[in-house]
This record gives sequence, structure tokens and C-alpha cells, in this order.
Amino acid sequence: MTEILVLYYSRSGATAELARQACRGIESVPGAAARLRTVPPVTAESEGPARPVPASGAPYATLEDLRGAGGLLLGSPTRFGNMAAPLKHFLDGTSGLWLSGALCGKPAGVFTSTQTHHGGQESTLLSMMLPLLHHGMYLVGLPYTEQALHRTRSGGTPYGASHVSGGEAAPLLSEEEKELAQALGRRVAALAVRLSG
Repeated sequence: MTEILVLYYSRSGATAELARQACRGIESVPGAAARLRTVPPVTAESEGPARPVPASGAPYATLEDLRGAGGLLLGSPTRFGNMAAPLKHFLDGTSGLWLSGALCGKPAGVFTSTQTHHGGQESTLLSMMLPLLHHGMYLVGLPYTEQALHRTRSGGTPYGASHVSGGEAAPLLSEEEKELAQALGRRVAALAVRLSG
């Protein structure tokens, strides 16, 4: 089995829901399996080390999760058009993987969520791509052959899957947003399976 790591940070649950939809897409590819992981929050003041296991949701990711994965899906809410600090903090700690080339030649895709259409989705997706390019990963997007890109009135871009919450408290993804997150998972998984063969 080729394992695809779905690594995300989420505060309100929307990015976590995109991650779960991406896992569905991965699991639909023969020979692929999804591994869902998150990162701990960070604060400006040191409150001591994060709990080894979160109170709820996916377990925290380790560098070994990244090293052993055949592919990666990376997700973050937007923070002023950029990825959230907890995800950036985790990626900043991957220099050992960069030095060894552990991620080089593996496929990766990105996803994000915002409150508004103008929340910086595409720049956030691009910001997540930069460290992946430095690691030598193959970036996978969503081509316009994915029909949901033509129908969506909320999230979804060629750069990756996305969600627009519109300020809703609960993360209610549209059918097109779900479809595109699953498609991104399938595309990364299918390429990873091909590359591992």
C-alpha cells in the first residue's frame, strides 16, 4: 500500500473537513491508503510542550509520518493570505528531511479554507507550495477537466481544493467543495501509486 499523508491545521473545523474529504478520495484509489494527521497550535509565549496527543481529532504528525509517506496533502486556513503559523512552524522543522532528500520526487497537493471569497485562498495555496518545491516534491493541482471547478460558487481553484465558509460557525462544505477535495486526494494518490510501482 502506498500511504498518503494528509497533514493539516484547523481551528474552526473547515480545513479538517476538507482533509477528511481528501482522505475519501485517496481511499478510492486501489493501492493507496490515507494517514490523517494534524499539528499542534503555537503561541507567542511558551506554555511548555504540546500534549503528545490532541484532546480530539487526528493525532499530531511526526517527521517520520512525512518520511514514510508516498505522497502528501497539506492543508491550512488562511492567515492574511498565508498558511497558519502552526503549519509553518512544523514545516520549518523539516530541514533534516530536506538534507536527506526524503520528500524529493513525491507528489503533493494543497488545500485551504477562508471566511470570504477575498480571504486569500490562492496566495495561501501558493505559500504552502513553496516549501514543497524546496523539498523537490511534484505539485498536483486541479485541472479544469474537473467539472466541479466550472460549477462551484464557493471554493475550488486550479491550485488546490478550498472552502469558503461565509462566516458560518459550522464547516458546511458545498457539494463542489467536497468533490474537489476528493478529486485532489485521488490525483495525488494515483500519481503516488504510479511512482511507487
